[in-house]
Amino acid sequence: MANLLETWSLDREIVLVKLLDHPRDKVFAAWTNPKALAEWYGPSGLSIESHEADIREGGTWRFDMVGIFEGKEQRFPNLMRFLEIVPNERIVMDYGTPDPDDPERFRMTVTFDEQADGKTVLTMRQLHPSRERRQVVIGFGAVGYGLQTLDGLAAWLDA
Repeated sequence: MANLLETWSLDREIVLVKLLDHPRDKVFAAWTNPKALAEWYGPSGLSIESHEADIREGGTWRFDMVGIFEGKEQRFPNLMRFLEIVPNERIVMDYGTPDPDDPERFRMTVTFDEQADGKTVLTMRQLHPSRERRQVVIGFGAVGYGLQTLDGLAAWLDA
């Protein structure tokens, strides 16, 4: 982990932040309960089809984001490998496709900061393999899609 911290670079990073009107333990649980995660995760207009959900350090979540585009169903395979889970504080994962040699895989760190008023500041940091890859994902809408995902989490928690 120390090696990653030494190579953390702002020109490879995307940071998204959301203030949620819920206590930290409830927000954290939404990330660690496989059924809940599949209900709210992903951009607007896409659903999640979960194939494997072992949400623990060393575990994986393999899922497809599924949507209809130009009248045809399209699937986007995803794989998260959970590297570190500190209850109510932090989740660190590698995120990419199920391809074990995925060159576009990135590190994602989600932190949960409880506020004095019982709300939680959720920060989602993505560290991409290169500055160029960061630019590509920003170009295809990763920031907007990430914010939609966090809005989905807020709506799920509010329900």
